[in-house]
Amino acid sequence: MLSFLFYIFVFAWSSMIYVVTFIALPLCYPFDKKRFVVHKLSKWLTDSFFGFGLVMKRKVEGIENLDPKGTYVMVLNHNSMVDILSIYNLPLVFKWVSKREVYRIPIVGRLLLAHGDIVINRASTKEAMQLVHTRGKQWLAKGASVAIFPEGTRSKDGEIHNFKAGAFILAKDAEVPILPIVLDGTDRVVRKGFFMNWSNRITIKILPPVSKQDVVERPIKEVMAEVHDNMVNALAEIRKNN
Repeated sequence: MLSFLFYIFVFAWSSMIYVVTFIALPLCYPFDKKRFVVHKLSKWLTDSFFGFGLVMKRKVEGIENLDPKGTYVMVLNHNSMVDILSIYNLPLVFKWVSKREVYRIPIVGRLLLAHGDIVINRASTKEAMQLVHTRGKQWLAKGASVAIFPEGTRSKDGEIHNFKAGAFILAKDAEVPILPIVLDGTDRVVRKGFFMNWSNRITIKILPPVSKQDVVERPIKEVMAEVHDNMVNALAEIRKNN
């Protein structure tokens, strides 16, 4: 019953944010190239999903590794749809790269589009890579970070699997640092039957970024392997301490 009431609240709150977003977007567009206002509205929306910090906790580790004024290609492990919602409490304006199916979700999908996220068709790998590269560089040039799941799909066992090179190619071409972020607990937020797991805690661990110089000068495969191994080790450490 509590989960049902919670979903009603989230739907009502989302509907209000939806209306405000599409009023704010054209008004702010001339002077808000990063869509900061829309990003802030998205943060309020996602905060409601976690009960504004009163119901479900999100623990952030390594916040000192993040420069709020910086611009990054953010790489994250992918466990569930909740991954996207979970990191809006970080002090960065960012755009997601996500499959087009996500944007068909009522209300949420339209909000993501208004947010300026990059919609890709995974059925066409070449087209998807070109779009990520073009739109990603555009947003990075405007000072917005770009968030990518380098595994390319959700992990079915909760482990971090092999990375694809797209995020690392984008960072190299745009000459921006790579910010690795490890998520744990996002796959346990919603239980079977869509019941909320109120006692669950999400851990967001921000690892030291790969510097712009290293991204530009070192081979992509070398950087990708290092980031992958660091994220795997960080996930193991999180689980050991929880």
